[in-house]
Amino acid sequence: MDEFDAQYDAFRKLIKSQTPEQALGTIKLFGMSDDLAKRIAERHQRETIEIRDKRQPGSVVRNNRETWYVGPQEGDRCWPALHDLLKREPSWDDEGLRALDAASTKVVSMLDHPMEKDFSTRGLVVGYVQSGKTTNFTALIAKAADAGYKFFIVFAGIHNGLRRQTQLRLERQLVDPVIDQWHPLTGAEGDFEPPAGNPAAFFTYKSQQHVLCVVKKNVPRLTKLKDWLGKAPDYLKNCPTLIIDDEADQASVASKRTNPLIREIIDLFPRGGYIGYTATPFANLLIDPTAKDLYPEDFVVNLPKPRGHFGTEVLFGREPLDGEDPQDVPDGYDMIRIVPEEEIPLVKPGRDEIEGFSPEIDGALRTAVHYFWLATAARRIRGRGVPHSTMLVHTSVSTLVHESFKQPLERFRSTVSELLRAEDLSLLDELRELWNEETARVPGAEPDFGEAKVPFERLLPELAGVVDDCRIILDNSKSLERLDYETGPVVAIAVGGNTLSRGLTLEGLAVSYFVRGASAYDTLLQMGRWFGFRDGYADLPRIWMTEELREWFRHIATVESEMRRDIELYMVEDKTPLSFAVRLRNHPALRITAAAKMRNAVKASASYGGQRVQTSYFRTDDSEWLRGNQAAAGKLVDRALNIAGARHEDRSGAGRHVLRDVPYDMVLDFLEDYRFHGKSMDCDAGLLRSYVERRVRSHGGGALKRWNVAVIGNPLSGSPETRYEFAQGVAVDRVFRAKLPSSPDAANIKTLMSRRDAGVDLDLSALDEVTEEALKRARRIQCPETALLTLYPIDRVSPTKRPRRKSLDAVDHVIGVGLVFPLPRGEDSEVEWYSADLSNVVLEEDEFGMLDSDELEMLLEDDAR
Repeated sequence: MDEFDAQYDAFRKLIKSQTPEQALGTIKLFGMSDDLAKRIAERHQRETIEIRDKRQPGSVVRNNRETWYVGPQEGDRCWPALHDLLKREPSWDDEGLRALDAASTKVVSMLDHPMEKDFSTRGLVVGYVQSGKTTNFTALIAKAADAGYKFFIVFAGIHNGLRRQTQLRLERQLVDPVIDQWHPLTGAEGDFEPPAGNPAAFFTYKSQQHVLCVVKKNVPRLTKLKDWLGKAPDYLKNCPTLIIDDEADQASVASKRTNPLIREIIDLFPRGGYIGYTATPFANLLIDPTAKDLYPEDFVVNLPKPRGHFGTEVLFGREPLDGEDPQDVPDGYDMIRIVPEEEIPLVKPGRDEIEGFSPEIDGALRTAVHYFWLATAARRIRGRGVPHSTMLVHTSVSTLVHESFKQPLERFRSTVSELLRAEDLSLLDELRELWNEETARVPGAEPDFGEAKVPFERLLPELAGVVDDCRIILDNSKSLERLDYETGPVVAIAVGGNTLSRGLTLEGLAVSYFVRGASAYDTLLQMGRWFGFRDGYADLPRIWMTEELREWFRHIATVESEMRRDIELYMVEDKTPLSFAVRLRNHPALRITAAAKMRNAVKASASYGGQRVQTSYFRTDDSEWLRGNQAAAGKLVDRALNIAGARHEDRSGAGRHVLRDVPYDMVLDFLEDYRFHGKSMDCDAGLLRSYVERRVRSHGGGALKRWNVAVIGNPLSGSPETRYEFAQGVAVDRVFRAKLPSSPDAANIKTLMSRRDAGVDLDLSALDEVTEEALKRARRIQCPETALLTLYPIDRVSPTKRPRRKSLDAVDHVIGVGLVFPLPRGEDSEVEWYSADLSNVVLEEDEFGMLDSDELEMLLEDDAR
């Protein structure tokens, strides 16, 4: 190990107890040269940028937010112990562990360093229903503990069942493997109760350990926790704390009592991070960002869908989004069975019919129960996957309705058991026909499943035992008997409501009978306990529901996909949680979330209407790619010059040319020819083309049929060394754009356009101030149907002496592209979206945000002049 590696290793070890700046200062005290210190700082910066720029999981991060964590270190104890535990479990393979490692490292990197004096982080992690979010935040806690965080609070839903399940998971995976590192304040039975004595003395005594507390989002419990912590304010000033809010959209947002309590607990910690975890973030993304609330102002992380996960679109399919080929969009597995509307009164009474109601086990419900027993027998024969097998019956929120199912299901189970033992031919024929029909509709041998069909004759010896083992369990807020998978293999038909619809995992869920109505996306999704992993029986799950519910879930699958694409779309560094708002598609019969949680939401601009997008990433080492883009730009300018009716405004004295009234088909051709870098996700050529074509088709008055094309450079100096010619008569001097230190496959210049560039085709003389809103208003008045496309010739070297920047050093000159779309006069499409209201957010300006074009060029090019 040479001197640099040795010093860097020492630096990395110090980061556990010091910030990177402090650690660098410490090792410099021992005589390190300035050059070596600079190399260490640069390497650490490269490593943090690599973590932050990883495409999976996708994320958006607040501007200028420094990252510091680069992954597990030698000497860590909590994460290695968790990793070793998971590695021994059959459900985790190397690929899954690598994904968990990468995702948790990225989230930790977005926290503040635990040794910072004061910090308050707000973040959100978006997962999928039943996709392993608990394991992800367990890994996050383990790594944060290794990195120096001391106190961990987990808000575990609102039900005892989920809190207990979370407590047991954390004890088994986090505490037990390194028990000397942890002191839990809560146990499996019961919730938080203040420990005896002063909390300051308690924490001082346990200062070498990490403290863990798992609490329901329940007003009395949260009040006890707040009051107990409030007795030790001096200790809390020096206690790096991480608060995990599981099911962060439930009770945490827009609740009159729970929300203020959670915020008061957060405020007790001057050095604290708050991260919400949820699969249904609709409410969290609509919080007022200007209020002192739980809006994820620092970061949003989009966890990738794990391999083998049954999600909404896998089961229900979805509609194609803008720019997608319908042939490439999943249509869902053939696993949904329809409950006829005329059968609903047999299982779901009206409001005035609950007293004395008795459901009929007939029709689709009878078929679903039969199939559940068949599928359970098939799983026993296969002998793989989790040992439990569960069926969910969810028809009503009423506990009286749940109770009404107990005796009819017990009688039905007993009758079928007797008939099986008597080898009743009528029943056997019915079961054989059902099994053969279902295995023909969803063959297990398909590549997605890779399972061999189990013939009906092989099921027969197992069926009677399955039916005898089956228990009818009512799981609701009043029931004494609950689903318990801790005491051995379970075969159960679970009848319940809300206690089964949030976070709680129904192990081995094979069949769902679901006719419960709901009025909001998040409620429906959370009630869909059929999402998750189906190892060993991926061909066997079935869901019985109404046709209307199936269509609702298909719509929600479209909403989910669009929401996640928005998060991915804004991963470019100049988009942050406070400068973009994820759009949520509306539905005429469903709310996005509860009305109280939407009170601060606003209708969002649709697609690209009113937006300004620009290229930020380039392949600077690919000469063919760069020259192809030069050719595409030159072709567009040459064609625009020669089109009848086009007007050329030569402003070469200011380094500008504007070509007006260019036909949209020329722009579409350019978008076909120009090659955007994959990381410039808001400049997706397919999406842009699709949007333009749709606007042209849907607005007969001429929307986007005509474009203005501008060339933006520097004034011609007369030197051929700096000149760039797009076409005869259209030349400017090249501009300089230095790049950020980044991954080697992409040069990131961060900012291409100034605000004045976005109004280059407008008369800006009447504007008091050139702001984004002022530009949108001016375009709506001056060019209401015309979009702008800007072309920048970027010098291939673009030298710089600016700190935290590097020369571009491309193999050829680079063409940057910006597009500015006018706000639509009416609706941008038939679809309506809602988003958080960012209109009152005051942002820290980007380093270029308030500069006009000339000032921007002076800043970027001062080194070269």
